[in-house]
Amino acid sequence: MNPLVFLLEEPSAEAMLEGLLPRIVPPGTSWRFIVFEGKQDLERQMVRRLRGYREPNARFVVLRDKDAGDCHRTKRELTDKCAEAGKPHALVRIACHELESWFLADLAAVEVGLRIPGLATHQNKRQYRSPDALPSPSRTLLRLAPAYQKVSGASAIGSHLNPDNRRSRSFAVFVDGLRRLLSL
Repeated sequence: MNPLVFLLEEPSAEAMLEGLLPRIVPPGTSWRFIVFEGKQDLERQMVRRLRGYREPNARFVVLRDKDAGDCHRTKRELTDKCAEAGKPHALVRIACHELESWFLADLAAVEVGLRIPGLATHQNKRQYRSPDALPSPSRTLLRLAPAYQKVSGASAIGSHLNPDNRRSRSFAVFVDGLRRLLSL
């Protein structure tokens, strides 16, 4: 099966995907990560890295945080860079506002991954029902789980995330897009 190649802005996305992908990707599908040192590094190098990737049947996924930018503009700019690199069919997805939004959408996964009993009981509170709207999900997560560290926390949580969770629209769009890409 054609390998998946993920272009990621930071190591925490890789750590999360290592746990999540085995529950989404069909057996026999391989994946690789190209991890950058932040969004500027990703945007600066991605055209060169995509052009230089020589495996002919590879499928590409670009994942970046929205942060304070405009989601549609960011996606359009990244999609344009993929086309410039000769990979117009790359899947581009934006985590709104940060990867931690996806974790806040699944407090049961955070509870199990970080071993914080009772955390999932907060899921029905207004701010956790639609965490993509939170301006700083990482700060919100730190208030709930003060020991949370980006990479180790993402690793611990990723293997427990429910791929069918719809509370974070950006997570649902990412999973749906990945499933569509895998069905081609």
